[in-house]
Amino acid sequence: MKILLIRHAEPDYSNNTLTKQGFVEAECLSEKLKNSNITHIYSSPLPRAVYTAQPTADKINKEVKICEWLKEFQAKIKNGEEERIPWNMFPRVWQKEKEVFDIHTWKESKLYSSADMPEKYDYVTKKLDELLENHGFIRENLIYKGKNNNDVIAVVCHFGVGMVIASHLTGISPILLWQSMFLPTSSVTEFITEERVNGEVVFKCKQMGDTSHLYIKNQPVSNSGLYSEFFGGEGQGDKYKEE
Repeated sequence: MKILLIRHAEPDYSNNTLTKQGFVEAECLSEKLKNSNITHIYSSPLPRAVYTAQPTADKINKEVKICEWLKEFQAKIKNGEEERIPWNMFPRVWQKEKEVFDIHTWKESKLYSSADMPEKYDYVTKKLDELLENHGFIRENLIYKGKNNNDVIAVVCHFGVGMVIASHLTGISPILLWQSMFLPTSSVTEFITEERVNGEVVFKCKQMGDTSHLYIKNQPVSNSGLYSEFFGGEGQGDKYKEE
């Protein structure tokens, strides 16, 4: 089995759609994915995700199944009186709490348990496991038990919720993924099953944030959602957006 975790193409947040370049990205992505033997396509209901998924769905004649739980991760955390989305936090703040470095203890962190984040994380991961159960796997700790298959599922969503999915599949704290990783728009992160014991699989990340479909078409890779490389710079991601 294979999971293709796809971040939506470059967004036009103000108009709730994709930018002109975003539609180009979605088309380039579809050219890559049309030969990937995708059996199922799941998407966030937000237009920037649906518009990203549709060109691929059209090319392979598959329906895009909308999943409400794939909306961008809506949890908040509190730093004093200030509320923030959980991946928008200064390193000198979140790194003070040692609990955040471990998948088993991050929910004990004062900062990351300050609002509704643990509950929202559990909701998304429960829905993910329900989806995987529909594909024949039942989770026991980090192992999924069931008869392996050749399903290839494309999951088109957003950075925040995508890192929740990656955290659940790998056993890595979501805080480390949010704070240390970046997924370019329209990028593909691939998880494949490894079955060393018959009927038991774990998911391994084979590639992360792949944008080869853009390079091959001589298209730029967007920095949407990323802060500038140097302090005070005017990069595209300077003014943070909830993705």
